[in-house]
Amino acid sequence: MALFGTRSLRSLFTHPGFAEGVRAIAGPALGTVALGLVTGVAMARSGLPMGAVLAMSLLVFASASQLACLPMILAGAPLWVIVLTALMLNVRFVVFSAHWRRYFGLLPRPQRLGLAYLAGDPVYVRFMQRYPRRAPDQLAYFLGLALFNWAAWQVASLAGIFLADAIPPDWDLRFIGVLALLGLAMPMIADRPSWLVAAVAGAIGWMGQGWPFGLQVIAAIAAAMAAGHWAERRRPRIATP
Repeated sequence: MALFGTRSLRSLFTHPGFAEGVRAIAGPALGTVALGLVTGVAMARSGLPMGAVLAMSLLVFASASQLACLPMILAGAPLWVIVLTALMLNVRFVVFSAHWRRYFGLLPRPQRLGLAYLAGDPVYVRFMQRYPRRAPDQLAYFLGLALFNWAAWQVASLAGIFLADAIPPDWDLRFIGVLALLGLAMPMIADRPSWLVAAVAGAIGWMGQGWPFGLQVIAAIAAAMAAGHWAERRRPRIATP
């Protein structure tokens, strides 16, 4: 975060908005901790070299993509399937970035890239709830949210990597991961289009459980995107008598 300069970064850390952001993300970060632990254990047990596992934990910072793509890598899935899955799982950040632009679009590119790396799902939800419009203290609040969430992920992920052998194999950590993902996703389901998207994605994912290479993930995301687009186009017609 030296991208902001020593003096400006110090002022952001001491700004009341930073502490407010930390307090706001403390609850949702429990879901981040659960996902980090599950992902760390999964990576440690995958058989990948430790260097690759540590690099993935520290640099990728994307639990959904890691949990979805890791079995594909181990199963020898085609590279295009792995890449397409990761891209589709993260296409939501294209939507997020359209919103972030209103708040941080005037910052220099290096700073925007640094903020983009930290911008996880719970950060987006909490930030948009707090700031429906731009405000002077928004950057300090964002950093409070994002840095605490990032630190929670790294600590939990590394704990899962190094303590994987101490966790009994019969513990179904995948179930914990599903609960954590639901906890992060539920606050985003706030209107009819988002409920439709969630229902379509869930139905396709459930029906495609036996598909090879996790292709049901790609199908569920594609169907959910189509349903969301249809619902958004229909919304004005439904609202108008």
